[in-house]
Amino acid sequence: WLDVVRFAESSGKEVDVSAPNAWRYRDYVIDSFNADKPYDQFVREQVAGDLLPAATDAQWASQLIATGFLALGPKALIEQNPRQFQADLIDEQIDVTTRVFLGVSVACARCHDHKFDPIPQSDYYALAGIFQSTETCYGGVRSQRNRHPANLLILPVDDPNPSDTPMTPEELADLRTRRDEVQRQAAEARRTALRPNPAGTNPQQNQANQFLLDQQATQLTTRINSVDEAGRPLTVCMGVQDRDRPQDARLLIRGEIDQQAQIVPRGFVQVLAGPQLSLPQNGSGRLQLARWLTAEQNPLTARVMVNRIWLHLFGAGIVRETENFGASGPGPTDQQLLDYLAVQFVEGGWSIKQLIREIVTTRAYRLSSAWDQQRFEQDPDNLYFARAEPRRLEAEVLRDCMLAASGRLDLQRPRGSMISGFPSAILGPNGPVGTVMAPQQMQSAGMRAAATPGLEGAPGDAAPAAGPPARRMLQQGRFGGRFRQGQGEGNLFDASVNYRSVYLPVARGLLPRSLEVFDFAEPSMVIGQRETSNTPAQALYLLNNSFVIEQSEVLSSRLLQDVKTSEDRIKLAFQLVCSRSPTADELQASLQYLQSDQSGQTDDSAAVLARFCQALFATAEFRFVN
Repeated sequence: WLDVVRFAESSGKEVDVSAPNAWRYRDYVIDSFNADKPYDQFVREQVAGDLLPAATDAQWASQLIATGFLALGPKALIEQNPRQFQADLIDEQIDVTTRVFLGVSVACARCHDHKFDPIPQSDYYALAGIFQSTETCYGGVRSQRNRHPANLLILPVDDPNPSDTPMTPEELADLRTRRDEVQRQAAEARRTALRPNPAGTNPQQNQANQFLLDQQATQLTTRINSVDEAGRPLTVCMGVQDRDRPQDARLLIRGEIDQQAQIVPRGFVQVLAGPQLSLPQNGSGRLQLARWLTAEQNPLTARVMVNRIWLHLFGAGIVRETENFGASGPGPTDQQLLDYLAVQFVEGGWSIKQLIREIVTTRAYRLSSAWDQQRFEQDPDNLYFARAEPRRLEAEVLRDCMLAASGRLDLQRPRGSMISGFPSAILGPNGPVGTVMAPQQMQSAGMRAAATPGLEGAPGDAAPAAGPPARRMLQQGRFGGRFRQGQGEGNLFDASVNYRSVYLPVARGLLPRSLEVFDFAEPSMVIGQRETSNTPAQALYLLNNSFVIEQSEVLSSRLLQDVKTSEDRIKLAFQLVCSRSPTADELQASLQYLQSDQSGQTDDSAAVLARFCQALFATAEFRFVN
């Protein structure tokens, strides 16, 4: 689901700014699926959770977090024209809403009538009016590289980001003084850039200084905004809310913001919703949209979700293009099956777990992927699921399986996210750039203030460790001490942590290597089905990556501790990695390798066994489900 809703913890596009509160939506999604929340309620909360009634503050907070669905998309924060920025933001919201829930790309009608489906351009701008009447709250601070900051929603619960610590009024005043000084220096640097460059000066160095000062002022402001006037941390989230005055959108000729035409009343897609419903004059219409999406008169929502579940279980959907149920799509391979499952889904209370249980107990799900000449001739492309298809494990599952085999998998959910410790930071190829922390955060991370303008260390402070502040923070035990020492080189997000991979940071311009190399979904797009590749980079990752080597060493230590003989260690290794016992030939070959590689020196048994474990991790059998 996080692939489908383009979940990420940064803005993406030209300037990739961190979104330190995006993790709340991720946790909301995981909790909803674990609790088997009815899918119709799940949909309504994401589209209009802020407009639904709530019995408790906790439920109200959960519904506000759910609306982060509309605020998570990529944003061109450096865009100079505010009207263009708003038009692009609304377009992205229309695209994700219609493709995720309806399997129809209404955004194709932004510039002209849809080329294939009966969706006129006026229907696009009828939906645009709904989202134009909605305020999108995603946070940020105005800076040279963020021209479109927004508010955040304050939650009615006490659950601040783990990196937001309380401050005394004196500390808060001191932080404001430091921020003002950095802003003054940044303004002076900009004025200097406009003057003729004296001989011997470096204009590029001045430009870099402007960037660093601007970043420092931004992050100090973010830190100040993270607490109330008394210094208590605020609990905030990304999301949406209705504007005070709803406003219908004007149709834009060819989608150009400077070519406005008639005003289009707010409404839905006519070919799907039938006669236009009258929307309230005192609301955006999102609540009515959310209710229509899950109404009995709209069969698409159930069909699209059933198809996604089938895809997840079988590797291919009944409708092969999960986001294209329109005329240009391939159509279902079995219309009756799709309709039957959709009806069962709705009549079962929109229970995802009940639908999964019904599917996995069928004969079709239990079919083998073994070669069968007759079945292949009858269904060569496996359009009718005559056999199972071998599938490679997804990136997160592959990493989790290594941790599970080594015994290191931590099933406890981490608090927040790695990115939550870098508010309003611009993310470069190796992590946050120009990061600065408030003194309280540095002290909690075991650090001293870096010697940067406006945030100098106190006289007599110990010299800071080598490397940029962001990397030093990682190496000195940031994020609750769950990082390993020495893992901060290269990509900051490749730190060795043992919790489940679904909680790894997802920045649009910077992914952990364990996810990127194994075809992680592009977080800027709606991705219903990931690509599957087989590349040399994957083999090199399994051969050289420090995480794989570390898990191989831990697994070898586990084998040495749990069993005594080489034969038993090989059998246990196969059970942990491949979920089966080795064949006689495999057992013999493995014994020969362990004995020949040790060269008679028993001290090397752990290293040899670690290489053997790494070889098992690199096998196709470990990476594929047959």
